[in-house]
Amino acid sequence: MKTMRCFFFVIASLLAGVSLGYAEGDSTLVFRMKLDAEIDPRANRYTQLALEKAHEIEADYVVIEMDTYGGALNDADDIRTLVLEYEQPIYVYINKDAASAGALISIACDSIYMAAGASIGAATVVTQDGAAAPDKYQSYMRSIMRSTAEATGRNPQIAEAMVDETIEVDGVSSTGKVITFSTTEAIKYGFCEAQVSGVDQIMARSGVEKYEVYDFELSISDRVIAIFINPFVSGILILVILGGIYFELQTPGVGFPILAALVALVLYFVPYYLNGLAEYWELSLFFIGVILIALEIFVIPGFGVAGISGILLTTGSLVLVMLNNDLFDFSFVPAEKVATAALTTFLGLIGGFIVMFVGGVRLTQSKVFQRVALPDVMKASAGYTSNFKKESFIGRQGVSYTILRPSGKVMIDGDIHDAFSRGEYIEKGSPVEVIGEEGNSLKVKEVKE
Repeated sequence: MKTMRCFFFVIASLLAGVSLGYAEGDSTLVFRMKLDAEIDPRANRYTQLALEKAHEIEADYVVIEMDTYGGALNDADDIRTLVLEYEQPIYVYINKDAASAGALISIACDSIYMAAGASIGAATVVTQDGAAAPDKYQSYMRSIMRSTAEATGRNPQIAEAMVDETIEVDGVSSTGKVITFSTTEAIKYGFCEAQVSGVDQIMARSGVEKYEVYDFELSISDRVIAIFINPFVSGILILVILGGIYFELQTPGVGFPILAALVALVLYFVPYYLNGLAEYWELSLFFIGVILIALEIFVIPGFGVAGISGILLTTGSLVLVMLNNDLFDFSFVPAEKVATAALTTFLGLIGGFIVMFVGGVRLTQSKVFQRVALPDVMKASAGYTSNFKKESFIGRQGVSYTILRPSGKVMIDGDIHDAFSRGEYIEKGSPVEVIGEEGNSLKVKEVKE
């Protein structure tokens, strides 16, 4: 009887395993992500994290919901490469616009679907003022549009004509206009599979009936990182960095101000670095600037080239890490972003100076400062003095107890006192006379016999 029960248990377990295996195989996982803002380092990192997550959960399909007017060429190229190299099918659903960088990313996908009234194209590279970029950038964009179209089985000449207005495609476009397709036109010329209204219709056209949709969202830590690259938050961090360094110099040894400055420094640089904005050379400029300022304060007398250079390097690096520049090439950095970065840093500096000069007074009067500092002053009017002699020694004579060069000790009436000469060297045992007093030290001269 016991053997029979074990037998039925094994059979039931095998059947359950087969059932589960069938259920798992019968369920399709669709991973949905969104590119609905400017294509920049944040979008670049978002795509990388999204595709890593899709691979981790073994998604069968990835659907990108697209609505963007474009963005940075280098970031678009990175995203294009990630899409082309991804092993599972990636579909794009253009629910409004896929212009410029958005068109490049869309063409890299295995299938393109568009909503009614959507558009794709207009991939001419432009500078921050809206003018066409130099030909070297256009040439590069043409080449990657062409190669991407070839890789995904689309007409490479049409892809190039989305960039270059001088390219004429028979029956599709005329010279003088870059190609921008509506949904109907994109379907006609092979740049869209169908007009749809969402994932349901995309999956239905793919023959997938049973599926689950996984909507990708950034983790809490990544959302926090996004918060810290907000210009307003960056300005506050700059203020804390400068204020912390200043207060530490004013009250060395306290530790809290410099700790606050270091934490703010990490929170300022790390998010920009993770989002691909802060480069190693920009971080290096900041620390080189700090070193130059420290040398000016502690080593080099006065305030000159080192100090000014240090200030320029530190403030310049704080601005540069906010901008997606390529070694001081700001061709594709919008003017408003340059202005925002400069204004954020400037306001942070002004706020730092206000904290230094106004907050410094409040700090010295605070209870926290009273606990870690010695606020009492020992004034002479209250009876405090560093001179313990009850009578004047001026005119009295003795001998040098040690060599004076010029400081040393002398013996007067059997007592040893600290002493110093007028600068001359006095041998041990030489007769001396007191000619002045400074605190507990006696000023002496050698008595010539």
